[in-house]
Amino acid sequence: MGLYTYEDNSTLRGIIHWVVDIIVVISFAWFIVFSFFDSTIINGHSMSPTLEADDMCLVNRLSYDLGNPKRFDIVVFERNDTNKTNVKRVIGLPGETVQIISGAIYINGEKISDESISNISLPGIAENPVELQDDEYFLLGDNADSSEDSRFSNIGNVKRDKIIGKVWFRLKPFKSIGLIK
Repeated sequence: MGLYTYEDNSTLRGIIHWVVDIIVVISFAWFIVFSFFDSTIINGHSMSPTLEADDMCLVNRLSYDLGNPKRFDIVVFERNDTNKTNVKRVIGLPGETVQIISGAIYINGEKISDESISNISLPGIAENPVELQDDEYFLLGDNADSSEDSRFSNIGNVKRDKIIGKVWFRLKPFKSIGLIK
């Protein structure tokens, strides 16, 4: 009978250790995700085909606490005119000059190409050279003809402190789950 009691305690002890381990792992994951990451839901079609309306994505806030946005990163930023957030692609970096000529993007007079950005029929304020200050970025939507972005004066150049983080992982829809390039 003493042996049976010992086995029962051993099994119960194992289950308790297992439950505690699961709780610790879930707590640690929750802390990491909510301390360094955020989520956003894509509104509209301005980032199509890369991101579609109602896609849910993870945003890495830590990456820009430790570094700066790079060209072609997809970022979440806070708009000055509405204090809402938007998602766009980084095109122009601090200190550069951006201009849109005949649907193409020029950085410091050199044409750049990125297959993810559609032809731009409306250059907006970038019809003339746009000079970026040391803390400003020029952002565009991938679906340029359906995007309100840095080409328009209500958004304009985006200051570094308004950029919240890098969009890096799609959670929803489940058929498209994965890293965002």
